[in-house]
Amino acid sequence: MSPTVFRLKGYRFFFFSREEVRMHVHVLASDGEAKYWLEPRIELARNHRLSDRQLKEIEQLIGAHHDELKRAWKKHFSG
Repeated sequence: MSPTVFRLKGYRFFFFSREEVRMHVHVLASDGEAKYWLEPRIELARNHRLSDRQLKEIEQLIGAHHDELKRAWKKHFSG
């Protein structure tokens, strides 16, 4: 299961249900994907074929929606 938190600017922000416990989000684009840690700070964990420009845009979107992502993580993984 990989619930979508939101879609924005051509990116899908989502979680994998059975993965590691450190808070993070996956981001899927038409041409690649990335994984970002959400705590203790926003940080790129893994990148597959996304450009530096895309990574910068994604990081800004995560920053703007950081609280929403953390709430969704806690809600999804608490049950």
